[in-house]
Amino acid sequence: MSLRYLHFDHVEDGDGAGTLEAVASTWPEQVLAVHAEVVQVLAWAHAEFPGRHGPLEDGFDWDYDLHGMQEMTAPEVLHYDEASCHLTARAGPPGKPRHTLTFSLSGTAVFCEAFTQHFGLDD
Repeated sequence: MSLRYLHFDHVEDGDGAGTLEAVASTWPEQVLAVHAEVVQVLAWAHAEFPGRHGPLEDGFDWDYDLHGMQEMTAPEVLHYDEASCHLTARAGPPGKPRHTLTFSLSGTAVFCEAFTQHFGLDD
């Protein structure tokens, strides 16, 4: 199963457990699609590892951290003056907000392997 907006990087620790991290930065039009992918991932994790969500150090199989941020954007008009070798920047009118979501999953080796297979991270 592939994800369009969430692209996870997988890092393993020395004990075989791992962290899967994704960042999605989108315009308002894509926010609901990104949220739907988060729901898809979390629904899969709860279904495949029921009752196993919680801190790994407490013996659970997986846990997650989820954050969002909305930033206002404004284009910059850049001008290079070749005579003075100087670059100037002038802010343009405010644009649409940019939404950034960070999503980290930590899990045992079994969880990470199941996740990477299900969501095609090995492809």
